[in-house]
Amino acid sequence: MKIAIEGCAHGELEKIYECIETIQEREGIKIDLLICCGDFQSVRNNDDLRAMAVPEKYQNICTFHKYYSGEKEAPVLTIFIGGNHEASNYLQELPYGGWVAPNIYYIGRAGVIKYGNLRIAGLSGIFKGHDYLQGLWESPPYSQNSLRSVYHIRSLVVFRLSQLKEPVNVMLSHDWPRGITEYGNKHNLLKRKPFLREDIESNQLGSPPAERLLHLLKPDYWFSAHLHCQFAALIPHEEGETKFLALDKCLPKRRHLQILDLPSTYDGDKTLKHDLEWLTVLKDTNHLLSVKNIDCHMPGPGGNERYEFSPTEDDKQKTLELMGSLTITNESFVKTAPTYKPTAPKSSIIEPIENPQTVYICEKLGIDDPLQVVLARTGRTMKPMCVIDSITCIDETPVVKTPMKSFKLSLPAPVTPLNEDLSQTDSICTPNNTTKSENLDDSQENLSTPPSIKKIFKRRNLALYTPEADDDVSTSNSSVGDSDSPRSNKLPCRINM
Repeated sequence: MKIAIEGCAHGELEKIYECIETIQEREGIKIDLLICCGDFQSVRNNDDLRAMAVPEKYQNICTFHKYYSGEKEAPVLTIFIGGNHEASNYLQELPYGGWVAPNIYYIGRAGVIKYGNLRIAGLSGIFKGHDYLQGLWESPPYSQNSLRSVYHIRSLVVFRLSQLKEPVNVMLSHDWPRGITEYGNKHNLLKRKPFLREDIESNQLGSPPAERLLHLLKPDYWFSAHLHCQFAALIPHEEGETKFLALDKCLPKRRHLQILDLPSTYDGDKTLKHDLEWLTVLKDTNHLLSVKNIDCHMPGPGGNERYEFSPTEDDKQKTLELMGSLTITNESFVKTAPTYKPTAPKSSIIEPIENPQTVYICEKLGIDDPLQVVLARTGRTMKPMCVIDSITCIDETPVVKTPMKSFKLSLPAPVTPLNEDLSQTDSICTPNNTTKSENLDDSQENLSTPPSIKKIFKRRNLALYTPEADDDVSTSNSSVGDSDSPRSNKLPCRINM
C-alpha cells in the first residue's frame, strides 16, 4: 500500500492532486490514499469563508468547491483532520466524521477509521489551555471569540482516544506533540525557525494532550503540520517506536508531500470502514458530553465515577449489531449548502444544517450531536434537509414575508381658489373600492391615531427587533457574541499531561 501524506492543504486541492499525478507518472506507481494533516479549508461557497478564522484579505475560495459541486472528482481517496483554518460551520455538521465531498472524508473532532487493515486515528484542531476543559458550546453564527475557540481541542475527545487498546498504525494531529523536538534534529530546526527557540527551551512548543497520546497509544507513525516546516523524529517505546514526521504547507519548492510505502499486510480489501472499538467508546461515553462554557473535568482514579471505557469483545459485538455494516460508502455524501457562485456576496452564516450522515451515526449508536444539543438549549433547531427529484439540497422553503396591514387612506379635502369640490371628481380608491369622500368622516381619527402595523418575526430574528428579548438571547445563545456565554471564573492553569 502506498499512501501520500500532505501537511497543511490550505484549500489547494487541485495543486496537491496534480503533484500526486506527477509522482505517479514519474515513478510508475499508484497512490492508494491521501492523508491531509489539517488546515484543509473545505470551503463550499462565500458564506463558508465567514466561518474561517483568517483575516479577510486571506479569505480565498481556493479549489475545494469544485470537488464539492461535482465539477471535479478527487482522483484518490482523501482523508483529513481539521486544523485552525477551517470552514468550521461545515465541520461542525460532522462531529463524528463524514464525507465533505465525494471521495473526501473528514475524520471528525477525533476519530478512528480503517482503510483495509490500516488503522488511522486523528485529532482535529489545536491545543489552547484556557479552552481545553470546556464543553463543546460553540455554534454558528460565530462571535470573534467562538470563531477561534470552536477548533480548540477539548478534554472529552482526548479522553475518548485514551481508551483505545487496539494498536494504532497511523496517528494524525495538526499541531505537534509537546517535547517532540527532543527526538529529532533540533539544531537544524532552529536554524530554519529560530523564533521557536524560546518555546522549545521552555517546553511550551506543541500540544500536551498529543504528547500524552503519543506515549499512551504508541502508534507506528505520527503525522502533523501547523508549523509549516518539515521535521522528522524517532520516539522509542518499551516495545517498538513511533516514526514522527511534520510537513510544510502546499507551496512551490516546499516539502509538503511525502509518499509512504507500507507492507502489503496493510492492504486488506482497501475499503474505508468505521472502527468498532472507537464506535463503542463513543457510545459508552456519550453521557460525558457537555455543551456548557465552563470547565468540565473527565472522570479519573480516586473518584466514584467510572473512568475506564475500553470496550470488551462483548461490548464491541453489541455495537456491531447496532451498526449492521461498518463500511463507509460514498453514497452517504449529501450537499448541505449551495455550491459556489462567484457573483454571490459574502453573507452572515446561515442556521446550522442537519447533516444526514451525523443523524445516521447518532441514531445507530444512540448518541447526541453536540451542535443539536447546543441549539436545543437555546430554543433553536437545525434546518432539515429536503430531497427533490433524488437531488439532495437545502430546505429552501420560502420565508413568509410579514404582510402589511391594510387600512383606509383618508385625507382632508384640499382648499383651492376655484372652490371646486374635488372630492366629487377625484377618487382615491381603497381595497374596498371606497372613495375619499366616503372616508372623510374618519379623517380626524385616522390623522390623530395612525394605524399600527404589527410585524411578526420568526423567533430567530426576535432579538434584532425587540430590546426586551436581548437579555434572554444573549445569555442563552452561546455563539452570537463574546458575552453570550459568560466565561468561567478560573485562574489560568497549565495542563500537566
